[in-house]
Amino acid sequence: MKRLALLILAIFLFSCQTLPVINPHSSLNNKESFACPSPFLKEKYQLIYAIEIQAAGNIQGAIIGITVVDPSTRFVSCAIMTAEGVVLFDAEAGPGKFKVNRALPPFNSSDFAKNMIEDIKLIFFAPEGIIRNKGNLSDGAITCRYLEESGDWIDVIANNLAGTVIKRYSSFGILKRQVKFNKMAGNIYQSIELQGRTMVNYTLIMTLIEAQRAEDELTGKKK
Repeated sequence: MKRLALLILAIFLFSCQTLPVINPHSSLNNKESFACPSPFLKEKYQLIYAIEIQAAGNIQGAIIGITVVDPSTRFVSCAIMTAEGVVLFDAEAGPGKFKVNRALPPFNSSDFAKNMIEDIKLIFFAPEGIIRNKGNLSDGAITCRYLEESGDWIDVIANNLAGTVIKRYSSFGILKRQVKFNKMAGNIYQSIELQGRTMVNYTLIMTLIEAQRAEDELTGKKK
């Protein structure tokens, strides 16, 4: 019975694979250079976004997100606060470090901090994984597919019509996260949409309020 249950689960998971086919780009055949899409930050920044939370097609609330990110060290410091300035959540993570400084309901669940840090890294940092495929999707979009150490797949996609999109899939090919970038000013996106596929699907609409290059002290380093 146990073997049968495992077999059914394996068949179910395999049938749920949704990784789209990537066709070889013409430049790959001609041995020309192929540039992967790279919407990611190249410098340390402090970013402030107004964040609208949507679930089940309805607006559930609005918060302010303050994030400091350093691509060179993959350091992240993030805080969530109300429009009145009440800090609801505060955490930081970097190489060998993960610390939650404050977490009020409903942001105090055991997985919230970890998932939030991972989402920030997905948005602002280039994947750490190995490129396993690159080329074009069926609609012509340029795509590079990375395999992460966790087994997840990350597709970074550039489409002339849809813009730049990042999609994160589970090891079984099930879509977990989708990030859409809009309205770029300099090297900072003015609007970002993050869709989360979990037991409860949700969407975060992030509208930039302020962006400034972060000082070394903000990322825990001395000049």
